[in-house]
Amino acid sequence: MRFRLLKKNLLVLLGVSFVIVTLLFSARVLMVPENSTTESNSVTQSHNYGPCEGVKFNFDSLLEMKNSVYKANYKQCVLNAERFPGEPRLVLVVQVHNRPEYLKLLIESLEKAAEVHSFLLIFSHDYFSEEMNSIVQGISFCKVLQIYFPFSTQLYPNEFPGQDPQDCPRDMSKDNAVKTGCLNAQHPDSYGHYRESFITQTKHHWWWKLHFVWERVHVMRGYSGFVVFLEEDNYILPDFYHFYKSMVEFRQKSCPDCDMLALGNHNGFNDFSRQSTKVMTTGWMSTKHNIGMGISREMYYKLMGCIDVYCTYDDYNWDWTLQHLSGTCVSKPIKVLVAQGSRVMHTGDCGLHQKKNCRPEWAMQKVEESLKKAKEDLFPASVSLTAAEVAEHKAHMKNGGWGDVRDHSLCKNYAKRL
Repeated sequence: MRFRLLKKNLLVLLGVSFVIVTLLFSARVLMVPENSTTESNSVTQSHNYGPCEGVKFNFDSLLEMKNSVYKANYKQCVLNAERFPGEPRLVLVVQVHNRPEYLKLLIESLEKAAEVHSFLLIFSHDYFSEEMNSIVQGISFCKVLQIYFPFSTQLYPNEFPGQDPQDCPRDMSKDNAVKTGCLNAQHPDSYGHYRESFITQTKHHWWWKLHFVWERVHVMRGYSGFVVFLEEDNYILPDFYHFYKSMVEFRQKSCPDCDMLALGNHNGFNDFSRQSTKVMTTGWMSTKHNIGMGISREMYYKLMGCIDVYCTYDDYNWDWTLQHLSGTCVSKPIKVLVAQGSRVMHTGDCGLHQKKNCRPEWAMQKVEESLKKAKEDLFPASVSLTAAEVAEHKAHMKNGGWGDVRDHSLCKNYAKRL
């Protein structure tokens, strides 16, 4: 009897050990050997130095891509680190999907920016391709770090957070959804619609990126400046960093309670000569201040205190969700210092909702026309305040698309999963 019990206990112990080993392997943390990827369809990072030498991203299969994502996020190889030593003076974070022509325009603008050699560029990818990787890894004018959103729908095409075949169709009624037994039948959004993974991904990516950059990027330790957030279809002006420094100096002297910077706006460049030296303070609004956003570590901590609200608020847009937080969960409405003469252009003519008839050549024409209007008024000696509006909560009608409890749970647990 004792022998049988010992034998049974041994089998249980072996079973538990097997499960633990399997979970550790699945997590792929430090368990992907250097030579585990094949040479046929991988990209070696160029301009690598020291420990980054020979790091590859493998595109051969979903499993290989997942391994590459986890490995890259763990190792955090900084390109051009030896060429540009020292701490970065400015950190720019670019959220990247799959619009290579627009990304090339952004990189072209970055290369022309004054003092770009002192920047750290962080590219946060949620779409993984050789073309996009090669574009970023061709940068040689400053330090570059690539991070990869590990819950991209590309990596989970037939399961959450991608679109599970058993998910409820977007427009199915809840009654019919319950009858059919689809996975998320009990959780439509505020307007009776069910989740679409390509819609929810952007909000997920933005929140994950915010956390990962401030908490997990090694080279950011000790960095005390603002992190400026851009997207792949932005274009910065040559005096971007010059104006950023002027805004930071103005904030220190005249607006210490300004929570954020907005180096861009959506007003165009027809009036740039009159606005090029001007700034204003106001409450943060989604439609006005979501381009060229500068976020400090202090503001980041305020936002992280609102994880539950951000992750459950039924709006698939990160920026509208942020506006909702301002003056509610963030008790004091978010106050922003705004560049009246925008230092960031939005070049995209297609995106989340418009995927056809993209014309990047029009974007280049738009850039050239705007630069002609702006070039005589760049690099102002100082900035001046033109308006100081009261920062207050701006209520809006939420857009839905974020009713699924699986999205809520994943969003709230990024800190634990990274």
